[in-house]
Amino acid sequence: MNISVVIPLFNEEESLPELHDWIKRVMDENKFTYEILFIDDGSKDKSWQVIESLAAKNHCVKAIKFRRNYGKSPGLHVGFEAAQGDVVITMDADLQDSPDEIPELYHMIKSGNYDLVSGWKQKRFDNALTKNIPSKLYNWTNRKISGIKLHDMNCGLKAYRKEVVKSIEVYGEMHRFIPVLAKNAGFYNIGEKVVQHQARKYGVSKFGWERFINGFLDLLTITFLSKFGKRPMHFFGLIGTLMFVVGLFTTLYLGADKFYHVFIIHKAARLLTDRPSFYIALTSMVLGTMLFLAGFIGELILRNSPDRNNYLLEKKINL
Repeated sequence: MNISVVIPLFNEEESLPELHDWIKRVMDENKFTYEILFIDDGSKDKSWQVIESLAAKNHCVKAIKFRRNYGKSPGLHVGFEAAQGDVVITMDADLQDSPDEIPELYHMIKSGNYDLVSGWKQKRFDNALTKNIPSKLYNWTNRKISGIKLHDMNCGLKAYRKEVVKSIEVYGEMHRFIPVLAKNAGFYNIGEKVVQHQARKYGVSKFGWERFINGFLDLLTITFLSKFGKRPMHFFGLIGTLMFVVGLFTTLYLGADKFYHVFIIHKAARLLTDRPSFYIALTSMVLGTMLFLAGFIGELILRNSPDRNNYLLEKKINL
């Protein structure tokens, strides 16, 4: 199979028939073998009934329905698990991503030796205050921290080599950082393509300013996990040990100084409890011990962590 198109969705009943017909036309014109994977994230409208009617007409339509709403990342996770195509294309279901971009994205992966190609919406039709400005801040921050020079990291329209989606784990809200996850997994050939952005035709946007704050926190999480996720003791243990040693030697110095003044030169000396450095040393030792224990607990959790990507599925079609 040439292409798997993975489409997570939530309450998009109006756009689904048009999106399906558009994708089918592009695939037929280019003679691609393909599958369309709709992942219904617990929609409350008639999205699932629409998907069932599309699957009845087109055997290439496959679908999974969550029992409740989990979010975009879980939708992509189960879609990636089910995808069979050599190239996996992701896009949003709101018709703001153009299926006409699929052939070139496919050829960039197959012929351009890219592992991942991310879309770049240079001209956007979103609300500038609630979506464009947060997106620009997010992408600038992401470039600085991750080192991946993409202008639009969060664009839903992306193409992946099959090995990439089978090698990464998307959970929580990590869909914003799939290029970072891919890089951390050893896939360094990450490219970018300017893509057309369509004005929203149906429904309303489900994202806004909050994704900048959440995205920044998630980026810090990924950055930490990529370096220390398999060895938390190396981070917490190192810092904790250094803080404990500094506090311990400071305390020993203060004790030796007190002993010298009282028993060697027989002079009055300040009480240790009257010296700020004593409390700084004590605090350093306590924090160092706590950080060391945090690293130890992290190691225990790492060795006993259950599967975090476990979701309740209600229905499947053609899978």
